[in-house]
Amino acid sequence: MITKAIIPVAGWGTRRLPITKVIEKSMLPVGNRPLVDYSVQELIKAGVTDIYMVISNVEPCQVKEFYQDNNALNAYLVDRGKEDRLELAKTLPDNVKIHYIQQDPSGKYGTAVPIAMVVEEFDINEPVLVFMGDDFIWNPGGESASDSLLKVVNEGESAILGVEVAHDQVNKYGVLSENNGKLTRIVEKPDIDSAPSNFVNVSKYIMSPELLREIVRYVHENDFGPKDQEYLVTDPIDTFLAKGGVMRVAPTSGQYLDGGSVEGWLHANNVVCGK
Repeated sequence: MITKAIIPVAGWGTRRLPITKVIEKSMLPVGNRPLVDYSVQELIKAGVTDIYMVISNVEPCQVKEFYQDNNALNAYLVDRGKEDRLELAKTLPDNVKIHYIQQDPSGKYGTAVPIAMVVEEFDINEPVLVFMGDDFIWNPGGESASDSLLKVVNEGESAILGVEVAHDQVNKYGVLSENNGKLTRIVEKPDIDSAPSNFVNVSKYIMSPELLREIVRYVHENDFGPKDQEYLVTDPIDTFLAKGGVMRVAPTSGQYLDGGSVEGWLHANNVVCGK
């Protein structure tokens, strides 16, 4: 059973300026909850009890404030006879802990960096779920992204979630190439006519200890300039596969919702609110 998960939520969210001057991107509301909480609650239901969040070094941190008890609010609810709302104000069950590590936004950046930071800081040497903090899979009444990943993976293997998109949209994504359910490579933004499939990467993973070590190695052994290249997690995944690592492809029937753009965020709200 996998009990640990990594969720990167640092970064300025520059695509969502100016609102991200005052609201962290992962805290933008979808319905009555912040973006990141859809992933957090899903992971908890899947059995995760330790969540490692990589946050920015800007204080106060809204993510931390959301996941800690608000004693003043609780006292107010009790005083006004609204005890029935205490459960809504409690955002984490007692058996779940969030561990925080700060990432300096002026340092190395890219999807591989926060994962490597957590692995080293907390000495992670077991399989973990890795979800990004500004998107989620919406599948009420159906199989969650976590369940889809856990269903396909065998002991010691990694897994990646594949979301099916229209064929004429594949050139916008990292497209998954697979053989008998195993990932062979990720093709970034291919030509529509040469795309290996219409299943795309949405950054939902199970990562084995071997893959985690490959990510740490990649971040340490490369020194990209701030304007040269991001430290993309897909690079060490390709290296991991080339060395014989196994990464299963998990399809999902859920809908991918992304809050990274205004259009995506509005669509997510419309879907969740049933409009």
